[in-house]
Amino acid sequence: MAKKTFICIIFFFFLGAENSTLKAQSWDLLIHGGILVDGTGSAPYKADILIKSDSIAKIGKINKDSVLTSKKIDASGKIVSPGFIDMHAHGNPLQTPEFQNFLAMGVTTIVLGQDGSSVTIGSFEDWFSKVSEINPGVNIATLAGHGSLRNSVNLSDDVEVYDKDIKRMEKALSKTLEAGAYGMSLGLEYVPGLFAEEDELKRLAEVVGEYDGIIVSHMRSEDNSKIQASLEELAVLGKYARVQASHLKVVYGEGEERAEEILNILETYRSEGIPFSADTYPYAASYTGIGIVFPEWAKTEKDWKQAIVEKPKVLRTFLKSKVDQRNGPEAILFGNGVYAGMTLKQASELEKKDPIDLLLEMGPRGASAAHFVMNEVLQDRIAVDEHVMISSDGSPTMRHPRGYGSFAKVIRKYVVEEERLSIQSAVEKMSALPAKTLGLTDRGQLKEGFKADIIIFDPSNVHDLANFEDPHQLAEGFDWVVVNGKVSKEDSTFSKDRFGQVLRKSN
Repeated sequence: MAKKTFICIIFFFFLGAENSTLKAQSWDLLIHGGILVDGTGSAPYKADILIKSDSIAKIGKINKDSVLTSKKIDASGKIVSPGFIDMHAHGNPLQTPEFQNFLAMGVTTIVLGQDGSSVTIGSFEDWFSKVSEINPGVNIATLAGHGSLRNSVNLSDDVEVYDKDIKRMEKALSKTLEAGAYGMSLGLEYVPGLFAEEDELKRLAEVVGEYDGIIVSHMRSEDNSKIQASLEELAVLGKYARVQASHLKVVYGEGEERAEEILNILETYRSEGIPFSADTYPYAASYTGIGIVFPEWAKTEKDWKQAIVEKPKVLRTFLKSKVDQRNGPEAILFGNGVYAGMTLKQASELEKKDPIDLLLEMGPRGASAAHFVMNEVLQDRIAVDEHVMISSDGSPTMRHPRGYGSFAKVIRKYVVEEERLSIQSAVEKMSALPAKTLGLTDRGQLKEGFKADIIIFDPSNVHDLANFEDPHQLAEGFDWVVVNGKVSKEDSTFSKDRFGQVLRKSN
């Protein structure tokens, strides 16, 4: 009995000492009364969070009336979780640094430099400095684009690649990785990535592996008949570096069974020791340039103009077949240019032209568009898989609702309405899992010492309002968004200041 009493005395002594320490210090932010979903997949629990500067200083039971803080947030009855991490995003922080579209759906970190195209090449240090100076609204990590590497050594077309060319790309890639890029992105369905052959990609993959980076790929083809070969090509690179399939989808595929087959392929690679991850967005329409419907021999400006002269009938036949295969001119919704907001069918009716003739005139770089070519049932199964992360593949300006709604839609649809994901599973897929995959060692979890990227919300109040008719509607329901310890959004009001940081991989 005496021993138990002694232990209790010691416990309350240390508890009192700790409380005295908390009272004696000044803190920047207290979040109290909330239900913590910490990002690890563990069950939610009640606790308070003290923030000092840009980091989480203390998690536990804290007397809100006895600690001195600059600001207090009452999170009673609400979920408190790490800010979401968008593994595949677009945008130019030097032009649109606010990134309110991401903040409104709970995203506090985005990864740029996607699809083989870097924000810059050869002078990442300068770009990092410029972005740091303007203070972006969200944290920004970036990848080195393979297509940009190719362009930097004048390999923008289908030309022979020599050893000296690859060595120059290897040197440029090493420089960007040393500057702090987290890996390399591929755009193997786009010019110039589609011209890259195995040896070139392997050698660059070896460089990425030396820096423990990741290769994030828009694969060679996402068509149902070709996706397995595309995954295999990426898996080969996975012998040298970690690999990830961007915006995983199966164009023309249908049903959960087909989704399971694709997911099982990834699981097989992982069981063989290949670090193979994937992300996806929760929509059944993609968004890319209309060059996607042009043949490989007419995807560049030069080749398209040559084909118009030398084999117009062959090109027209190909386009007609491809557009029909992709659900017709009604399934191509222009997102920029003079026909923004119109389908190919509507634009052709406006111009009193056949849809294919209009495409022939526009050329492969004439516009970008949403393409309604995916099966919702199949894509939903991919989205809820425990190993698949969520991304938006969106930006502040893109005419697609995914850039304004993806993360909110996951909460609204899969957690609240369909109950296919628990709140802790959904949060893990959007925070700790991408942080681990990318290599962020101090973000993605609610953990003492980690950076204070935090969101507070009631899942039942989260709504994705963006749609294809009006894709730039901000999501609702994320009541507070904290970036690096500072409140960036409270209810529907955004801070006039921006608190994001440029994140660099330590090498």
